Amino acid sequence: MARDTGAQCKKCRREGLKLYLKGDRCYTGKCGIERRNYAPGQHGQRRKKVSEYGLQLREKQKAKRFYGVLERQFANYYDRANSQPGVTGENLLRLLERRLDNVVYRLGLGASRSEARQLVRHGHFAVNGRKTDIPSFLVKAGDEITIKERSKEFPRFKELMERAAEQTPPAWVEYDAEEAKGRVLALPTREQVDAPVEEHLIVELYSK
Repeated sequence: MARDTGAQCKKCRREGLKLYLKGDRCYTGKCGIERRNYAPGQHGQRRKKVSEYGLQLREKQKAKRFYGVLERQFANYYDRANSQPGVTGENLLRLLERRLDNVVYRLGLGASRSEARQLVRHGHFAVNGRKTDIPSFLVKAGDEITIKERSKEFPRFKELMERAAEQTPPAWVEYDAEEAKGRVLALPTREQVDAPVEEHLIVELYSK
């Protein structure tokens, strides 16, 4: 299975904003963009004019990195979003938000999307009672996400369940702290998605 093993902090520095790729570290002084708020590389501190294509490309890269998907995956999501009725950019973000690893993260059961992805891959979660270890699995309205009973005894999961109980998830999902399970109430609207992305630029890029 292909996966991105690159340095996470460099990605935030390249995009010029925090993408919260390393969980709790992003809230401390150790955050890469706090220490060196300029693009990585030999010429990172130089100012340069960005073309229209460059702006569109950066938005695509930012969205890929924010959700932790690779190039081919992202292109497939775009093709699917483009074939659906409605606004293509909003359809694209809705598909990305519906990924199981993202939903687990939104529920607070992962400090970062990368941690949530790893936990899903290791088979710690079930969707509607069925073990699901595919991070890209797309949830639907009404789906219930539960933690395996054995997994609840792990120290890390105890920490995550406490974390989830203290957080307020987005309005389109809910977390039941007593049962330690989440539910998808509805598909997210654009207003409920906090991705720092101008999706219309991605649509313009792929429309060329």
